[in-house]
Amino acid sequence: MKVLYFHQHFSTPKGATGIRSYEMAKRLVEYGHQVTMVCGSYGGGETGLVGPFRAGRREGKVDGIDIVEFDLAYSNSDGFIKRTGTFLAFALKSIGIALTHKYDVVFATTTPLTAGIPGIFARWLRRKTFVFEVRDLWPEIPKEMGVIKNPVVLKAMSVLEWCSYRSANRAIGLSPGIVDGIVKQGVPASKVTLVPNGCDLGIFSTDVQPWRPEGVSDTDLMAVFTGTHGVANGLDAAIDAAGELKKRNRRDIKLVLVGQGKLKAVLQERVERENLDNVIFHPPVNKAKLAGLMSSADIGMQLLANVPAFYYGTSPNKFFDYISAGLPVLNNYPGWLADMITSEKCGYTIAPNDISAFADALEHAADNKAELPEMGQNALSLARREFDRNNLADKWMNWVVEEK
Repeated sequence: MKVLYFHQHFSTPKGATGIRSYEMAKRLVEYGHQVTMVCGSYGGGETGLVGPFRAGRREGKVDGIDIVEFDLAYSNSDGFIKRTGTFLAFALKSIGIALTHKYDVVFATTTPLTAGIPGIFARWLRRKTFVFEVRDLWPEIPKEMGVIKNPVVLKAMSVLEWCSYRSANRAIGLSPGIVDGIVKQGVPASKVTLVPNGCDLGIFSTDVQPWRPEGVSDTDLMAVFTGTHGVANGLDAAIDAAGELKKRNRRDIKLVLVGQGKLKAVLQERVERENLDNVIFHPPVNKAKLAGLMSSADIGMQLLANVPAFYYGTSPNKFFDYISAGLPVLNNYPGWLADMITSEKCGYTIAPNDISAFADALEHAADNKAELPEMGQNALSLARREFDRNNLADKWMNWVVEEK
């Protein structure tokens, strides 16, 4: 079967971002399906193509996946207008491929929500099977965050969301809340399935080279955050906790923030201004180097802004990387991940915006390091039992290519 796969932010493991689409596409290829991945140029991502762009695109084959990459650079630090322009440009170029390419199934994954547009055209103008994967609930999340306030824009997003869900032959949600959100839009539950982000056990559970950033000693408790430094991530909570730990004179606890994003410079300025030498910033790293960092870390920080839509409506890559590496997790918002951490005894859960509780959890971890290996083993057991990428990829593939 020929699958046309749209993911604007696609990356191979050589990049410093999520690789769900890469792993899913590879699984299709392993089972004899032909996959054409259509993407843009994502900051921190690596498509594997190195040739020059011609007429705004370049093509090639990487690990058995045919890739069409548009010369549309995108970064998390881009402003709203530039992001919107890039999203719409990608959607328009993708429509052209959806209307001319030879394929049996079109698959589109968010974000952004505009990723569904070529699938809508493929379904109604070419009568192709359209499978839509939803990674975040839009426009609920940007509306609750206050990122988008214009009622016209929010209405347009609601219409696009409705059209994408109703046009899809089948849909995939990455969290329980996302699945519920799709069904609430009137999509029959039989057409929606849950396939959360997965654990790349082959990357994080194999032999790696441990390392710690400069400024973190072997005896320090190292708490790591790996991901985007943006509004949604609420990293001021980590800075607040670092300030509280400094007041308590806990010099043996270091918070390491790995990644990039729109607010990184602002966060760095705050750390410098408040002289918080217990916070260390590090540029993004690829998956192999990330595995080495996590093998040396003591705890992973799963942080998000206090937005109710996040509680059950997200499936963060970093959480699954942490448990893949056998790291205890510190989570600062309620929801399905917090419930798992509590039930599986694989870390700490604290209330949103509770600076004291955040600092207390890190202090407890530092003062009770002997308890952390058991938490880490519980995390790894959860990863193997429920979120092994290989098992989830098979479920995903069957939902995409099998007739329903």
